[in-house]
Amino acid sequence: MTLKFLKSKLHQATVTAGRLTYHGSLTLDPELMDAVGFLPYEAILVSNLATGLRGETYVIPGRPGQREVELNGAMARLGTTGDRIIIMAFALLEPEEVPGHRPRVAILDKTNQIVELPEYPPVGPVSDSG
Repeated sequence: MTLKFLKSKLHQATVTAGRLTYHGSLTLDPELMDAVGFLPYEAILVSNLATGLRGETYVIPGRPGQREVELNGAMARLGTTGDRIIIMAFALLEPEEVPGHRPRVAILDKTNQIVELPEYPPVGPVSDSG
């Protein structure tokens, strides 16, 4: 059995652009990707804090240092420039991989600068009781 856990999260990212006619995906500054361990083309879940809308897509790297967070293709319907969003990736872990797992999280300000890198406690042992 595999269990699904939060792997990476950018919290309160600000949408900097939307390109409806683009192929799809979410463009992110590679420096933000590195901060939480997002990989190019990794599947992500995006949640708009203003509307509660959620969508699944994948990450593509933008230009380093530009703090881009661009909703592309159908994802551009999820929000508009200036909206605050949460970007999450998850990992499927075997029970023996769970103890010690910690998500990598960055909290951003309105200009997509990292203001906090919280240390989450590690997950404890997994019980057999399901």
